Amino acid sequence: MSVRGAVLRQLGLPPPYAESRPLELAELDLDGPGPGELRVRVRAAGLCHSDLSVVDGSRPRPMPMVLGHEAAGEVLEAGKGAAPFEAGDQVVLAFVPACGGCRPCRVGRPALCEPGAASNLAGDLLSGARRWHSRDGGEDPLHHLGVSAFAEEIVVSARSAVRVDPEVPPEIAALFGCAVLTGVGAVVNTAHVRLGESVAVFGLGGVGLAAVLGAVAAGADPVVAVDRVPEKLELARELGASVSIEASEDAVAAVREATAGGADHAIETVGSEGVLAEAYAATARGGTTVTVGLPHPERMLTIPAVSLVAEERTLRGSYLGSCVPDRDIPRLVSLYRAGRLPVDRLVTHRLELDELNEGLDRLARGEAVRQIVTLG
Repeated sequence: MSVRGAVLRQLGLPPPYAESRPLELAELDLDGPGPGELRVRVRAAGLCHSDLSVVDGSRPRPMPMVLGHEAAGEVLEAGKGAAPFEAGDQVVLAFVPACGGCRPCRVGRPALCEPGAASNLAGDLLSGARRWHSRDGGEDPLHHLGVSAFAEEIVVSARSAVRVDPEVPPEIAALFGCAVLTGVGAVVNTAHVRLGESVAVFGLGGVGLAAVLGAVAAGADPVVAVDRVPEKLELARELGASVSIEASEDAVAAVREATAGGADHAIETVGSEGVLAEAYAATARGGTTVTVGLPHPERMLTIPAVSLVAEERTLRGSYLGSCVPDRDIPRLVSLYRAGRLPVDRLVTHRLELDELNEGLDRLARGEAVRQIVTLG
């Protein structure tokens, strides 16, 4: 079948992206689903900073590739063995397809699924298959994190999909596949924030503001938000942050003052080793620093090694919010529907599929939180 998809053919094209046009809207052929796979009509997809990190080359991926990894859609067709999914289901797509059989999956850590990581790195589906085909005789595109959300229809592993209530609007449901899962998960699953503990969030994109929402819902006090964009700091306060601090040379001292000596939990979402070092420096004795950002693989972090012992400090990574998508996405959706996670406030712009390059510019300038591509 023929579908339109946004193909990235070359890493590192320079901004402004509205001029260099790294994402090319192309007519592609898409195979039907194989065993254990689903054909999904994408209803909405989020434009995430991780997509920008692929475009600018700081998160290298094989090329060409149909980009996008945060989406919600409708199941059109289920391949053999893809139960319990059936046509008509609304699904949210997680960007790590969990095989269910490897050691991390067996011990309840599907975000670290080994076959899922290998297929994501190669640009394959979990089965090792590729379902995209070029129509112009060029190289066939690869899959982005098992999803390739920036397309009208996609084929995904059923292990990437979670059924959600069809009454949740797709443009909101899509957020639970990355921003909400990652940000809230970092608070509740990785940091294990408890009532009354202090939380500082460094970076207020979609993931960072979701972490603010998660900290507020967990009863953290105070919740400190740090960013360089005044509008994002204002939004963080509207979402329940107790204190907002402009990122500067004095930010660490300001966080430590706001939290009476350091945050019990500091969460870094920027993907910068420098910001991570600041978050670590702003963490209290006995506290936990959690990083969810993805810096370039060659970047290195330097911290005082003795502090890990002498101050009983913890530094933890959090991928996919340390979540179990089948368990956590429905729970988080329930919190949204109960009014405790107003994630709809994260949506700042709505785009058409052919406006993605302009959206990348907006993201690079720090002018957007979550931009949602609507596809009907």
